[in-house]
Amino acid sequence: MPAEWEPHEATWLAWPHHEGDWPGKFEPIPWVYAEIIRNLARYERVELIVNDALAERRVRKLLLRANALSNNVRFHRWPTDRVWLRDSGCVFARPDSRGRLSLRKDWEERKFSRADKDGKRTKASARPVIALIFRFNAWAKYSNYRHDEKIGALMAKVAGVQHIQPLHCQRRVVLEGGSIDVNGQGTILTTEECLLSKIQQRNPGMKRKDYEKLFTDYLGAPNVIWLGKGVAGDDTHGHVDDLARFVNPNTVITMVERNPKDANRAPLSENLRRLKNAHDQDGKQLNVVEIPMPAPVIFEKRRLPASYANFYIANGIVLVPVFDDANDRIALDTLGALFPSREIIPIYSGDLVWGLGTMHCMTQQQPAAN
Repeated sequence: MPAEWEPHEATWLAWPHHEGDWPGKFEPIPWVYAEIIRNLARYERVELIVNDALAERRVRKLLLRANALSNNVRFHRWPTDRVWLRDSGCVFARPDSRGRLSLRKDWEERKFSRADKDGKRTKASARPVIALIFRFNAWAKYSNYRHDEKIGALMAKVAGVQHIQPLHCQRRVVLEGGSIDVNGQGTILTTEECLLSKIQQRNPGMKRKDYEKLFTDYLGAPNVIWLGKGVAGDDTHGHVDDLARFVNPNTVITMVERNPKDANRAPLSENLRRLKNAHDQDGKQLNVVEIPMPAPVIFEKRRLPASYANFYIANGIVLVPVFDDANDRIALDTLGALFPSREIIPIYSGDLVWGLGTMHCMTQQQPAAN
């Protein structure tokens, strides 16, 4: 699985329509999406999923008003239950040089002819993109996911790539994109709370060693860094993309909580300790950069999973959720220093996070073919 900062062919998004995900706050959500699409389309193609033809007409009008409609936005009419494509969509990957994926031999050895300057035909090896279609069961929490579980296969078909359904003991595996983060070199971040807990249990019977084999075989990541618990308010029960993220092959940002009375203080401190003791695939210590959490975001007496770690890295830009908080500037400045060649785009997410996710949860990158 390539790192998120590697070149993208496109970003996949699903247009919001289920008002029950933002009860009482749905009205501003489409405009937040329009702002995200406007910025993404300046740098890469946006593959936008809408429910049907009527929805497409409405979305086109709204994007036009927001100056966000361009030839770089391509529509797909597929019904969805929710918009969190990081989890319901497929995961794009490549066969690596060691052939870790169980692909037909000709996929890995396929040769594509090209003409050189003299018009002669030469051979150039290619590393095709493939799609991993994990099972999706709505975080082992919700019952309405009939449409979303089909999205991964539809994405793979439009992308024109082969697909694989990862298995463990001859059973398809549930794995959400938000539960993992990779450096593209052989190291992966995940949490014990999400994958090993019996609460919202995704894959009954799968143990730590089983997941580690899965990550090696299908994601090319034999070096697993297990963090502990997720942030307060997270209905996924411990997704790592609210906690810690790779920003280059040997650097991880991690969220920290300064308030000793806050519910996030102890779990985030434990995650920081684990990261400082962790190493990359080559046995080298990680560079760990701390970013303070925003003040608690609470709506209708519910703590929401507001976190700066839920940023999304696209071609030329980084979309960062902000919350009208004093720590917004610290987060933006820190990420600006870590991504000097990319534009840092703050996206106000105080309303968006009422849906229990922000930038990273809603996006899925399709890496460039080579």
